Amino acid sequence: QVQLVESGGGLVQSGGSLRLSCAASGIIFSINAMAWNRQGPGKQRELVARISSGGMTNYADSVKGRFTISRDNAKNTVYLQMNNLKPEDTAVYYCEANQPYSRGQGTQVTVSS
Repeated sequence: QVQLVESGGGLVQSGGSLRLSCAASGIIFSINAMAWNRQGPGKQRELVARISSGGMTNYADSVKGRFTISRDNAKNTVYLQMNNLKPEDTAVYYCEANQPYSRGQGTQVTVSS
């Protein structure tokens, strides 16, 4: 049974930082590309960051230079370090794996101005 469990969300002031974690089980984590997506209020879900099994990363233009995705294969965990947060980053953040496709329940990030 595949499980992706996100944690680390919360309420933070504009300019602050948060670190999201996603613990995976039931998948061969090391071969999976992992991604963070988000869905803000009244918005469509969008890709925030992705990391390949080999560690290559890509980011949405809106978060480049502020967010960093990383992975620890020994802990079956993917992280999203978010710095200089802005109110427009407010969203539910979801962790996704691709083999098989699976998505966590999400964690709420709220950035106040």
